[in-house]
Amino acid sequence: MSAQDPVLKKIISAYRGETLVSRGDPYETLLRAIVGQQISVKAAASIWLRVEKQISTKDPKSILKTSLKKMRACGISERKYEYMCSLAEHFKNKKLSPQAWSGMQDEELIEALVDVRGIGRWTAEMFLIFYLLRPNIFPKDDLGLQKAISLNYKKRYPMSLRTMRSFQKKWDPWCSVATWYMWRSLDPIPVEY
Repeated sequence: MSAQDPVLKKIISAYRGETLVSRGDPYETLLRAIVGQQISVKAAASIWLRVEKQISTKDPKSILKTSLKKMRACGISERKYEYMCSLAEHFKNKKLSPQAWSGMQDEELIEALVDVRGIGRWTAEMFLIFYLLRPNIFPKDDLGLQKAISLNYKKRYPMSLRTMRSFQKKWDPWCSVATWYMWRSLDPIPVEY
């Protein structure tokens, strides 16, 4: 990528030796993504600590046995509780099975994830990038990515779909890598999910 793109070459060289690393449990990672939707990172961390004290965040049955009242006491809204239960049902009933994911194409897996109430395409894409480390995910609707491309390549913001697709084509088959470096160009602290 560095040989083909001088802008990326400069950014990559600034973060030499750093890589994206998967962490955590798939169910817990998705559960945490739901908890953190549309709230600040600080608020999400605080709520997550309370949730961890209330339930086993690695066992889907735990959320299904926990009342809405207890979850509300943790700071979880009724809607997020419904989303968390939908995720738990999908794992419990093996509609989402991590063992099958390695054999699934990116779009097929995104479709399976968005079948969970409360998980949209963006959340699914972040999961594929940060948890599964899929190399060619291009979250074209991500505002941070659009902003980084605009700043680094001197393009108009917000981006047109046509412009975003041109970058997707340019970076294929390493869109996840290019995206991560674009995010890094905005914030030297690594993006984690």
